[in-house]
Amino acid sequence: MSRIFEALQKAELERKNAPLSEDDLFVEPASISSIESPPAARADVDLDNIPRHPWTPSIASFPTLADRGAGVEQFRSLRSRIFQARYDAPVKTILISSGMPSEGKSFVAANLAMCLARNSENNILLIDGDLRRPTLHRLLGAPNGPGLSEYLAGSAELADVMHRASNPRTTDSTGMGSFQNLTLIPAGKCGDNSSELVSNHRIEELIATAAPHFDWILIDSPPVLAVTDAVELAHAADAVLLIARGGSTTYSVAQSTQATFSNSRILGFVLNDVKDAPNGGYNYNDYYFKAEATSRAK
Repeated sequence: MSRIFEALQKAELERKNAPLSEDDLFVEPASISSIESPPAARADVDLDNIPRHPWTPSIASFPTLADRGAGVEQFRSLRSRIFQARYDAPVKTILISSGMPSEGKSFVAANLAMCLARNSENNILLIDGDLRRPTLHRLLGAPNGPGLSEYLAGSAELADVMHRASNPRTTDSTGMGSFQNLTLIPAGKCGDNSSELVSNHRIEELIATAAPHFDWILIDSPPVLAVTDAVELAHAADAVLLIARGGSTTYSVAQSTQATFSNSRILGFVLNDVKDAPNGGYNYNDYYFKAEATSRAK
């Protein structure tokens, strides 16, 4: 047995010391193909050719459509704070989330998008990332498909899921609102596989393709303490804006919500549906926003 072991050792030593042959220097094509190739280039975004559909927004849910009043001033103040956040670090894509359902995240997301788009040259992209309980298409009175679900599933391209209003100006009893620069990606057809869809990283591809064409991208997400989708969506965002509801959201829920996004940049909390707001209608500091919602939170 020892002679066999010595023979094996000698053969191994001779193999290591032998000069390399041409066969040894040849690299099989299979080893090259194992290197991951870069993703194929996606079609660019043409804002002028985004399909337009009639939108019938719920006026009661959009205080930002008014010319004056507490509601529109609240969102103008929030808009100013969002712009100021850019002084600290670059931010374009913002995920809007909450801890529990019915705290008003969709209401805030839609009104903030409207406020950013209204009477300005900013191009705003609003994405409904709540594939379990989509709301934005109902608030805007827009079609719900094709949308984000179809894009993430690979059955639709980005140009197919973007929607704009064919009637970009709407009148309510208090004045004129304009949202001609607002683009919506609705949730689309939702199913039981939303967690798998948002975790397949196509959302990052979507943001990377759309970002050069928009000044702001807002993503409405599901409540983070109820499902994990929001944490996955946050990977594609520059920052997170959290929503709490006055008289409803507990301190422990707010703490847990913030802790869940510990790996993300948190801009602050919006306190929605405030009763008996202080004089002036708002109060905030560097890490706190307050927005009074007079309509029912969505």
